Amino acid sequence: MQFLDFEKPLEDLHTQINKLKEMSAKNKVDVTNSLHELETAFDTKRADIYHHLTPWQRVQLSRHPDRPYTLFYIEKIFTNFIELYGDRQVKDDKAMVAGMAELDGQPVMVMGQQKGINTKMRQMRNFGMANPEGYRKALRLMKIAEKFNRPIITFIDTPGAYPGLEAEERGQAEAIARNLFEMVNMKVPVVCVIIGEGASGGAVGIGVGDRVAMLENTWYSVISPESCSSILWRSWNFKEKAAEQLRLTSTDMSGFGLVDDVIPEPVGGAHSFPDKMAETLKAYLLKEIADLSKLTADERTNQRIEKLSKMGFYDELEEGATSSTTNGIAVQANA
Repeated sequence: MQFLDFEKPLEDLHTQINKLKEMSAKNKVDVTNSLHELETAFDTKRADIYHHLTPWQRVQLSRHPDRPYTLFYIEKIFTNFIELYGDRQVKDDKAMVAGMAELDGQPVMVMGQQKGINTKMRQMRNFGMANPEGYRKALRLMKIAEKFNRPIITFIDTPGAYPGLEAEERGQAEAIARNLFEMVNMKVPVVCVIIGEGASGGAVGIGVGDRVAMLENTWYSVISPESCSSILWRSWNFKEKAAEQLRLTSTDMSGFGLVDDVIPEPVGGAHSFPDKMAETLKAYLLKEIADLSKLTADERTNQRIEKLSKMGFYDELEEGATSSTTNGIAVQANA
């Protein structure tokens, strides 16, 4: 079990528990009562820590190396998954996995970014940063899903679309923009879930749907806290402050109306109880797809457009005003 820096008290208790178990096994000593006390203390301390998480701590949890990725949820939630490859233009993008599957017997199309579970796999998956062909592959399979009336489920977990020169040369911005346009008009139910990092265009490229949800310890923003810190303060040392100012947590996004639902994680995070998290996520998907399937295609499309049209807010300064501050950011206006 790997602990993050703010989980140091848990690591100490975990070490004590393991030592006690080893001593019991070696010396044949009954340590039931002492072990129960330590485990109770561990659970109590974990609950206390996880009920008072800062935005930056939630960012750290979204990047936990043991956190479940797209392929884990596909394996646990769906059956008969058949992965499909290629965008029919350039190549297959390993950062984007997609294919046909069944959700409790219902045919669906499922896709999402995959970061990789070790160093070699992360390099192959490009750390979950898709190229244009990844988004074009996703759109190609969405069109197949629409043709055969299969609901679409997307799992979002990316630090951003790949920013390399070759990706820009092949039309990264156009590929993402095309997906946004097409997903608004999909005639089948579309459910999008942010399971880890939801950064910038890399996230929204498969993130327009009838329902957009976030797991509790995830983030969704136009920029990462580190990049924001480096731009505003010329240093990564202010990443915690940036995370707070960006208002990127699931609670913030729900309050802004940018996501529809927040899916609770087990105390200790999805990485501590991955199977339990998969069960919770499956129940959410089944409910939402059942509800959306009761609507007509036109009703779903109109609801998407109405929802997107309501997003965002702004302040207007009266004539003569010189400046204002919104969420800590100065806004200038000409008198």
